[in-house]
Amino acid sequence: MIHAGNAITVQMLADGIAEFRFDLQGESVNKFNRETIEDFKAAIEAVKNNSEVKGLIVTSGKSTFIVGADITEFGENFKQGESAIVEWAMPVHDIFNAFEDLEVPKVAAINGIALGGGFEMCLVCDYRVMSTTATVGLPEIKLGIIPGFGGTVRLSRLIGIDNAVEWIATSANKRPDAALKDGAVDAVVAPEQLQAAAIDLVKQAIAGRLDWKAKRQEKLEPVKLDMLEQMMAFNSSKGVVLAKANPAQYPAPKLLLDSLQAGVSLNRDGALKAEAEAFAKAAITPQAGALIGLFINDQVVKKASKKHEKGAHPVNQAAVLGAGIMGGGIAYQAASKGTPIIMKDIGNPQLALGMAEANKLLTKQVERKKMTPAKMGETLARIRPTLSYDEFKEVDIVIEAVTENPKVKGIVLAETEKNVRDNTIIASNTSTISITRLAENLQRPENFVGMHFFNPVHMMPLVEVIRGEKTSEEAIATTVVLAQKMGKTPIVVNDCPGFLVNRVLFPYFGAFDLLLKDGADFQQVDKVMEKFGWPMGPAYLIDVVGIDTGVHGAEVMAEGFPDRMKPDFKGAIEIMYENKRLGQKNDVGFYKYELDRKGKKAKAVDPTAYELVATMATAEKHEFDPQEIIDRMMLAFCNETVRCLEDNIVATASEADMAMIMGVGFPPFRGGPCRYIDQTGVAEYVALCDKYAHLGKAYEAPQMLRDMAANNKKFYG
Repeated sequence: MIHAGNAITVQMLADGIAEFRFDLQGESVNKFNRETIEDFKAAIEAVKNNSEVKGLIVTSGKSTFIVGADITEFGENFKQGESAIVEWAMPVHDIFNAFEDLEVPKVAAINGIALGGGFEMCLVCDYRVMSTTATVGLPEIKLGIIPGFGGTVRLSRLIGIDNAVEWIATSANKRPDAALKDGAVDAVVAPEQLQAAAIDLVKQAIAGRLDWKAKRQEKLEPVKLDMLEQMMAFNSSKGVVLAKANPAQYPAPKLLLDSLQAGVSLNRDGALKAEAEAFAKAAITPQAGALIGLFINDQVVKKASKKHEKGAHPVNQAAVLGAGIMGGGIAYQAASKGTPIIMKDIGNPQLALGMAEANKLLTKQVERKKMTPAKMGETLARIRPTLSYDEFKEVDIVIEAVTENPKVKGIVLAETEKNVRDNTIIASNTSTISITRLAENLQRPENFVGMHFFNPVHMMPLVEVIRGEKTSEEAIATTVVLAQKMGKTPIVVNDCPGFLVNRVLFPYFGAFDLLLKDGADFQQVDKVMEKFGWPMGPAYLIDVVGIDTGVHGAEVMAEGFPDRMKPDFKGAIEIMYENKRLGQKNDVGFYKYELDRKGKKAKAVDPTAYELVATMATAEKHEFDPQEIIDRMMLAFCNETVRCLEDNIVATASEADMAMIMGVGFPPFRGGPCRYIDQTGVAEYVALCDKYAHLGKAYEAPQMLRDMAANNKKFYG
């Protein structure tokens, strides 16, 4: 044994070839944490001091190669400030360089996942062999940072600037064929041939049939482009990247381009210094803090879901009641992920509508080459439309998706219960009606749970799983596991009007109504909130949701929380409804909608909407300070999120933040409402609440925040 560490072992195989094996003890995956980096340094020294080593293959003792850097260590490192981050990064570069500079040929044998730091480890090798089942990539931009272990430098020298920018700026995970085509790997082989292929390449290099030193030299020198070619490459890259990523919201892509441009004419060490400086600039941004926090929150949510696996019973057959857009969407989602599903309704025209919805979604998949026609046929065959309950004795879970009316739902649920087994779970896709209240219609309320999908089902990742007063843990667990199986992210919440997401969303719409009453222009409000980072402003959002849906939801919320959700005036949303303006449903709401050239509904200004808003406004229409609009909208939204934590509707700030990002499109680069409060400063946020408290209860700081401010506490860290 040449080196035996806790993360890396190096042992001689044969013919002067040694295996440099990553296998971090006590962990299910390899990652570059402090321990691995220290061991890496020691292993390099051991190889350097062993004259028998003529070549290396780099392998993994896990089912994946190396997943990347240990993100949990970022927080502490990044708090140190820009210059300290550069000082932390440069010694890591020295270690990676020391491996690259070993005077023997090195071949990475990539099995499974090699992302971020894991792929950067592959790039310091002279050759890369990839398994047909492996994935490589540099996804750091998703975290608000750029590659920090030399990825920008080495990849741009291997595959060219244009390709490197596309790889890094899109955070794309690359399959073997794409990686080989771009020249990022040298060979692709079946998993069982991986080690043999890597050894063969090393042997060829040792024998002089491959010029491995020339391969290495490519990465040590400036990029081989003259000034004009460089300028053209960067100008085209900037155009593409900055059109998609607003630097004010996502600064990392611009910093990536700046770093590449600064390093392109420098040798390796100079270019790595430029990378470290750009990495540090990205690392200290609030966006990086939010996006890294988001990644960690995602892990928290996944762990919470995983806990339910043991208590779930298998779902081999599902059913959905109601074949409308939602029912058809739910049926499509279950069937496309392999779960057979019965779709029931009361008439053939309704069933045809549900099947047409599933058919439409599948056809799009085929058109986009994401699915073969044969696979589409298989998926459709998993959806069985029916008018009767005859087959429901075989069903493990029934998802009710009929009209949002407690009486109708009550009748359908009671009828369903009579036609299923005693242990069948019944889930309601209600968006606002209390699960405890709906359970009053059932003989076995322990088997009843909320399963709230968001529209459109195939696009929205979140499913709220709602626990009623009598819901059993088995019912929760089974529903959570099914949601995961359907490719969704479930978050378990306790019952209350609107549950979590809608309970938080309606004060936001209430704040919007109040702004219009005070003379705000709804177009200005939309523009300000879109600039803040929302995918659409509140006027456009309520048009998309459906103004009738909004009015119905507002009534439920006003009944549940009259102190802060029952306004003492008639809002613009209600006035639109009274004037039969339902938004995109009938092409008139706050905006009017006309089909564009692609056949999509495009919004346009409608003077009638302004006339209607003027009837409820108590002040002349005028321009507001954008910050006041942001403050008033966000206080109502964030305060209600915190009240959901106070009331134990949701267990953790991590789950609350993830729910708002996945359920209503809260700007990801702001990390969620709890992260937003942290980044504002809890005490500063409470002071803002006090400033606007005169507007009503929705703006008053919850007691939890006052206590946190008094004790200098944050939601995170």
